[in-house]
Amino acid sequence: MRTVFLCLIFLYGSLGKKMRWCTVSEPEQKKCAELAKALVAVLPPAAVAAFARLSCVRAYSTADCIDKIRANRADIVTLDAGEVYSAVKQFGLIAIAKEIYSEGGCILAVAVVTNATLDIRSLKGHKSCHSGARWTAGWSLPLGFLLSRNYLTWEKERPLSQDVGTFFSASCVPGASAMAPALCALCQGQKSYIRQRNYHCETSHSEPFYNSQGALRCLKSGAGDVAFVDHLALESIEESEREEFRLLCADGSHAPLSDYKRCNLGRGPGGGMVTRLNYRKMARKFLTTVQMLFGQRGRERLRFQLFNSSFYEENDLLFKDATDKLAIFTDDKDVSQVLGLDYVALLKGLGHEGSSLEDSVVRWCCISHAEQMKCEQWALNIKSDPLVCVRAVAMSDCVEKIKRDEVDAVSLDATHAFMAGKCGLVPVVTEYYGENCVPADGMTHLETDVLPSVVGVAVVKRSSRNLFFGNLGGRRSCHGHMYSPAGWLLPYTHHLSMDHNSSSPCDPNQVYSDVFWKGCLPGSQGNLCKVCMGGTGEAATKRCADNHNERYYGNMGALRCLVGDTSGKSYGDIAFLEQHNLETNILSLSSTGWADSWLSSDFELLCGDGRRASLSEWKNCNLGVIPPNIVMTRPVLTARVYDFLMKSQETLSANPDTEFKLFQSMQYGESDLLFKDATQCLVHTSHMDYRAILGEEFYRHAETVFNCTHSALLEFCDQDVCSIF
Repeated sequence: MRTVFLCLIFLYGSLGKKMRWCTVSEPEQKKCAELAKALVAVLPPAAVAAFARLSCVRAYSTADCIDKIRANRADIVTLDAGEVYSAVKQFGLIAIAKEIYSEGGCILAVAVVTNATLDIRSLKGHKSCHSGARWTAGWSLPLGFLLSRNYLTWEKERPLSQDVGTFFSASCVPGASAMAPALCALCQGQKSYIRQRNYHCETSHSEPFYNSQGALRCLKSGAGDVAFVDHLALESIEESEREEFRLLCADGSHAPLSDYKRCNLGRGPGGGMVTRLNYRKMARKFLTTVQMLFGQRGRERLRFQLFNSSFYEENDLLFKDATDKLAIFTDDKDVSQVLGLDYVALLKGLGHEGSSLEDSVVRWCCISHAEQMKCEQWALNIKSDPLVCVRAVAMSDCVEKIKRDEVDAVSLDATHAFMAGKCGLVPVVTEYYGENCVPADGMTHLETDVLPSVVGVAVVKRSSRNLFFGNLGGRRSCHGHMYSPAGWLLPYTHHLSMDHNSSSPCDPNQVYSDVFWKGCLPGSQGNLCKVCMGGTGEAATKRCADNHNERYYGNMGALRCLVGDTSGKSYGDIAFLEQHNLETNILSLSSTGWADSWLSSDFELLCGDGRRASLSEWKNCNLGVIPPNIVMTRPVLTARVYDFLMKSQETLSANPDTEFKLFQSMQYGESDLLFKDATQCLVHTSHMDYRAILGEEFYRHAETVFNCTHSALLEFCDQDVCSIF
């Protein structure tokens, strides 16, 4: 015990001044005062006068607390993650800690109803109860969901709060009085012309419908039809009442309260503590001390319970009652690391930082000089929202940039779409490779559940008579690019050489390194880069770059690799690529000046059963089926990106004589730029999960491979703020 006291003396001795906690109600003020008394009681007598220096500053709302901390009239307060973001980005405060609950550092947003006829698709015109304005579960996650599904429309010329106010017939959104007074119609707090006595629609326990508990109170009282709350609040509903409530699920169904892990509208960070930058070290030491004493495992928890508010006839005072512990941040944590890239991108998308140029443009990701040229021509040929072309170095880089909110959308092959889905991105449209794209009567765009796929093939020169599956060991290989379905994911599943069998490693990179003497797998390293050539001129790049600047990249690049460079050197013995534009690419070898006199008859396919076949027999001689490319974005942007793409299609189809073709790339000297050249049109799929688009067989195969294959992208995506503390 003496060691603990010495530790506390050290901590408090270093504070040197009073710690002022900001409270937003009388119950919270009482709990804070009890904490101050408990500190006096447990510190050693010699330290009481010098070190027990907590005082409680009463404010009328969390917004008032932020103002008081900025003005040096208070020092610390706990806020919802949405308010933490505003406090940091708009008001210059710093996040110093966050709440960790029994299942991690995040909460799930749930929509609770008592009316079984309501579903998530039919909320327009009904009355809503929200935990707080710009709060994670009460505002940002549910509105982000409604926008992503296009159930709620938002005219970007005006604040989102105005469109929310017209979407619901009446609401209580504590904290929204300055944003949109209409969102306060259902609130019950005391009204007063004296600012400090007005609690109507404020983020204070003096507003009866404040926070998740208050939003449930709003629903129970009959004031609202739906309550948007965090899943932690569901525990407060008595067992005898639970059958009266249902959760609204994303797919339009209902579920019991216990099913919140499956039936929710998204996941986001929980509450956090903020202070002034120059006070961060003292505030951290204070939180460390009170947690050591009064936390769930604190030495003095019988005297005072930091995460329990039941003695004060209110919930979630100072901290959420469901808090298990506090995670204290170090100085190197910025707000994106604290709240998560997905959540920060969502808040930006919802206008938490105000309007900006980014709100009116779509930023498309390009991975090469050729794609940049095509993208810029696209921008010049459309009349929809402005298009900005942003350069990246690879498809994986595009996924990272979308997650970081540096770019908005890109069309991804099936393997990259799998990784992007794991990274929190969602589908907007899917490339359609069918015969025609005629919409049904009364429709402006094609809607279909049938999404034609392509196949991967193994191509060799006809003159290479002694090449078959099973004897490829020691040969030179050409692969479209790292993670490409046809060039990377599918070939290793076939019997490549006598040494390669079912007991071989499940990491494709290891298999190809073991089987082939050397090759070109753009984005790889070692022997699998030695056949690659790099780029020249404006597309100059180092050898083996994972984009079209590498002349052996992609389907066209793998074919070039197979025939060799213009001098006839640097070639492979076998190319793994997609069948869909193979014959067109062969004809283009001459027209682009790469290699003369090559015809389709000069090539053959290797079949898995050991046969060889002509290119026309690809339906029965291939590596496997590949799902279509998917355009993916952050959830909140799906409606905007979809509208942009549909307007692009309309503009370009209305001008068939224009030189620019969205789904043609040969005029830029490459193939499959921005989209596959086999694309006929884009099909709306934002209502579908990426797993459903990829298909269960492909999804399971990709999951198996990445369970034993290192991916820097998936490692980046696995940085989960909900579980890292």
